[in-house]
This record gives sequence, C-alpha cells and structure tokens, in this order.
Amino acid sequence: MVWQQVYDPFGNAVLSTFLAAVPVVVMLASLAFFHIKAHLAALLALASALLIAIFAFGMPAGMAGSAALFGAANGLLPIGWIVLNIIFLHRLTTENGSFKVLQDSLARITDDRRLQLLLIAFCFGAFFEGAAGFGTPVAVTGAILIGLGFSPLAASGLALIANTAPVAFGALGTPVITLAKVTGLDEMELSMMVGRQLPFFSVIVPFWLIWAFAGWRKMLEIWPAILVAGVSFAIPQFVVSNYHGPMLVDVIAALISMACLTGFLKVWKPATVHTSAALSGRHDDSKIDASEEQQPVTGGAFSNDTRPAVLRAWMPWIILTVFVFAWGTQGFKNLFDTRPAIDPQSQSAKLDPQGKPMREANPLFSPMVTFSTLHQQIEKVPPVVPQPKTEEAIYKFNWFTATGSGIFLAAILGGLLMGYSIPQLVRQYLRTLWVVRYSLITIVAMLALGFLTRYSGLDATMGLAFAATGIFYPMFGTLLGWLGVALTGSDTASNVLFGGLQRVTSEQLGLSPVLMAAANSSGGVMGKMVDAQSIVVASTATRWYGHEGEILRYVFFHSVVLAILVGGLVTLQAYVEPFSRMVVGGH
Repeated sequence: MVWQQVYDPFGNAVLSTFLAAVPVVVMLASLAFFHIKAHLAALLALASALLIAIFAFGMPAGMAGSAALFGAANGLLPIGWIVLNIIFLHRLTTENGSFKVLQDSLARITDDRRLQLLLIAFCFGAFFEGAAGFGTPVAVTGAILIGLGFSPLAASGLALIANTAPVAFGALGTPVITLAKVTGLDEMELSMMVGRQLPFFSVIVPFWLIWAFAGWRKMLEIWPAILVAGVSFAIPQFVVSNYHGPMLVDVIAALISMACLTGFLKVWKPATVHTSAALSGRHDDSKIDASEEQQPVTGGAFSNDTRPAVLRAWMPWIILTVFVFAWGTQGFKNLFDTRPAIDPQSQSAKLDPQGKPMREANPLFSPMVTFSTLHQQIEKVPPVVPQPKTEEAIYKFNWFTATGSGIFLAAILGGLLMGYSIPQLVRQYLRTLWVVRYSLITIVAMLALGFLTRYSGLDATMGLAFAATGIFYPMFGTLLGWLGVALTGSDTASNVLFGGLQRVTSEQLGLSPVLMAAANSSGGVMGKMVDAQSIVVASTATRWYGHEGEILRYVFFHSVVLAILVGGLVTLQAYVEPFSRMVVGGH
C-alpha cells in the first residue's frame, strides 16, 4: 500500500514546521551548546527523527526503519569506505616517516613567510583537504607553521582561513557525493555547479590569506605569486569538477598549484623578503607558548641526497591520484558494473532504438538491493511536486568500482612500496578501523537521518516554510549552508541536514535545485573556519590549548564576509545574466 507524505499533519504550518525541525535542532544543539560527541549527537537526532516521522507525521514504522537502514547503507558505502581507507593511507605515511619528509620539503622552498603560507596553508592544505579532509589539513598545516616559527594564533587562524575553498570537494569529494545521495540530484551536475562557484574564491582566498597575515601593502608586494597560486588552483578545480567528477578535484588542483608556484619561485623573487611571522597590526602574545619548543626550519635548496627521499614521500600520494582518477572514469565503472544485455529467448544481444548494444547491471560487481517496503511505496504530493510521484529505493552495491576500493588498493600498493609487510598492513588497517570507529558511526547515523527526513517528508515541510523568503532565498540558502557547517563542523553534515530542504525550497520558488543544493555546500565552506571542531583541531595542532575563543574571534569576521560574498555570487547566478548561464540543470 502506497503511503502519501503529509506536510502539515496538525493543520498548523508553524507547529508542523517546528516539529519537522526538531531533529536538526537536536543535532545542532547537541554539538554547539551541549558539546556532545558527534556520533552520539547524530544518534540522538536520528532517534528524534524516527519518533516524529512515525508519531507526528504518520509514517508507518516499517517504512521509517527501512529509510534509516537505506541511508545507513549509503553511509557505509561509498562514504564510510572512502574515509576509512584514506585515513589508513595517511597513517601508513605518518608511521614510516615519509609524511615528515613531505612536510619539510615544502618548508625549504622559500624563506619568505608570505610565500610559505601560500605553499603550506593554501596549496598543501588543499591537497590534504582533498585527500583526507575531516580536520586533517588544519592539523597538518597548523603544525608545520608552528615549526616554521609562526605564533599559535597566526598558525591556527591562517590555517583555518586557507582551508575554505577546497572544503566542498574534501575527502575525495565526500560532501558532494553525500549531497547527491541525500537530495537525489545528479552527482555530476552538483559537482559541475560547485565547480562553477568555488573557483572564484580559489582566486580570492590566497589574496585574502596574505592580507590577513601581512596587510595590504605586503600582499601587493607578492601579488604575482598569489595570482599564480590562485589561478593554477582555480582552473583545474573547474576543469576536473566539470569533466571528471568530485573525487579528485582538490588533489589534482593542489598538486598543479604547488608545482606552478614552486616553478614560478625559481624565476621570480619578491623585492623584499618578509621574515616576520607576526600577524600584521596585532600584538601577539601567543608566540611564547610554542616558539621555544621548535626551531624554525630555514629555507634552502634540496641536496642530491634529499631529492630521492622527497620523491619517495610523494610516491604513495601519486599512486592514490592515479587509482582514484581511474576509478572515477565512467568507462571504468561501465566495464565492471554493467554487462551486455542478453535477450533470454533469442540469446542474442539486446539493442537500443539506435541499434547499439544495451547493457545491464552486473550482479557480480554491482548487485542491487531493493528496499521493498520503501521502493515506490512512498508518494510525494503537491505542493512539493507538481504531480504525485513515487520514490525509488534501490541500493547499488558497487563494491569494486566504489572510490573507496580504489583508495584501498592504492594504500596497499603504496604500503608495500614503502616497505610494509602484509602482516604489518593488516595490523595498521585494524588500528585504523579502531581509530575511525566513531567517525563511521557518525557517518552512518547522519546518512540515516538524511534519508529518513527525505522519505518522511520532514525536509519538505521545512522547505515549504523557507520558501517564504522569496527572492532573497539564494542569499539565505547560502548562509544556511554556512550555519550548518559552523555548527556541525562538517560540510558533509550540513549537506545531509539541509540538502533536501534546499531542493524542496528551490523547486517551490522556481530556482534550480542543483544551484541551491550546490550553494549549501559552497556557502558551507566558509563556515569551516569558525566551527568548534576545526578550532579545537587548530588549537591542538598548535599546542595552544584553552585559547579557542581567541582563535574564533580572529577568524569570525573573515568567515562571515566570505560567506556573504558566496551568497552574492549565488544570487547573481540565480537571477542575473551572464552568471545565470553558468547554472547546471535548468530551473
């Protein structure tokens, strides 16, 4: 029996919207005000969503449970599988010391603090945002900047500012992949749309970073290098996101940006070398906490003995890039996930209307699981959709072509080439599984929550309320993404919470759902620098414990202004030519 979604079960839009928002409020309040651990906060939000969906909105309990299980399955594969294996690779490189070599190789390129910031906080940070995400880039770059002699406040704040433009494609595209899962929108279209928003800020952020550190005049002294870093990141970011997909956007863009900036510095030098690590215009007392512990790394060229070690340090990450690029191509996916369709009667290949051989799912590499209590058993109705529409619920278990499988094989190959034995790799993998256990629980619970709100219609109820903002919604929706990341600490989590809402609201207002779903992620990246999780990671990495409030006060202005600028761009894309021609998927 088909169950129709109900968007105002109490005949009172305010009360119905309030109840629909309870799971989101529980999640955000648990993290932001009660400081409950993320996995427990996600489980509490899921429990509240189950109660409200069943008892307030009348969703059959079996359907509610199936929706949560469907979301949990999508949380494990592909998302949790990506996170587990990328952290595994990161741990392998850390344990054998190659990661330290990689850090030092960047610090030795130049003595100028501004250029060190570009290389380490922006370029190298973007690489680790793309490869690992989840706080890794801030921890890594903050620690390196401390080692170079930057004060804890400078190292923390500047690492947070730099870690913005790459976030939507972080952890091998996890936020965009998750956004597609939650909203039901096309993953490639979302990747393309985000890739038509963030490259503008990939050029702006490096200038903003150096201005925040050294001031306007000192920034202008090295504007050619800043422009090289920003443009050489922005162009690959656009190209890869629009023509390959979300997985390798940051990894490729960061590698190209690092190579271009390093090459440029071989032929160009600033008129004056800026050696002060102090923040411009600030009396910074934080330096006493860390500078005594580590001596700054001095610049200089690599010796012949150093170069092979640097190449070995980069080797596992190059292998990762090759594997993930291959796994991201549609030809590779088609090779394993599909097979020629055979007519059971004639035993000949089926042909499409154009006479080309048809293909069907390969049950060996891509078995499908139909959630029968959900599949075409839930109906969306007006005013959320023009005509009643049933929802599909088929889980594609593409275990081999999932991005995480490519990462796993890259990590195994990289580990063997780094000198690990098979038993050592097994032990490291089990340790990694233990380290990320709570992260995996969080991901599973968050996706279960997102799918439940979608199938129960809770996101539609909230979306109908937000549609009242009218023509201002492009700005409002972008800032909603910022708020989600600021409170949850994750662009992925913000996309889960508000992705469905963005789709429903935009469809009600006649806006492109792809535009506004992408805006949730693009606006969210600017909230990354003020969320509690990132600030705690930054203070921990710089050993400046207990000063989180000072870090927050330093970055808050930068976060808000940059988020408003993203909202301005989204508004232009929604309404103004020629920006509106950039929108993917139509209206």
